[in-house]
Amino acid sequence: MREKVFVALVAVALGFSLNRIGFSSWDEVHAMFLFSDLRLFLTFASAVGFLAVAWIAVRRVSRPRWAPRPIHRGTVLGGALFGLGWAIAGACPAVALVQIGEGQLGALFTLGGVLLGNLVYSVVHERWLRWDTARCDT
Repeated sequence: MREKVFVALVAVALGFSLNRIGFSSWDEVHAMFLFSDLRLFLTFASAVGFLAVAWIAVRRVSRPRWAPRPIHRGTVLGGALFGLGWAIAGACPAVALVQIGEGQLGALFTLGGVLLGNLVYSVVHERWLRWDTARCDT
């Protein structure tokens, strides 16, 4: 129970932070992708850099019990589609939830697109691709 409360508190803090930084504003995200306002871009780049250094530190301190997975061939296409959806919708899945919490009902379309995209991927993958996805739970 304690762990669930902690996770909920972290989620609320993340949502609040994303809101205050401006990641839940379509105009701010649009300006970031056009490089007309570098504030969000530099915030995002700083977070990625910080997490890369933190990941290296964690790996040196404690050895993970799992081996790194190889990048599978759908990663590049999936990343491009994710970025395209983010640029069009102005939100990634986490930010869509923040927008819904703010009362931006247009984010329901984004969330619907995320769910529909996952459904389409599962059908396409099962029917035609059948790539080894190297699941984490096996």
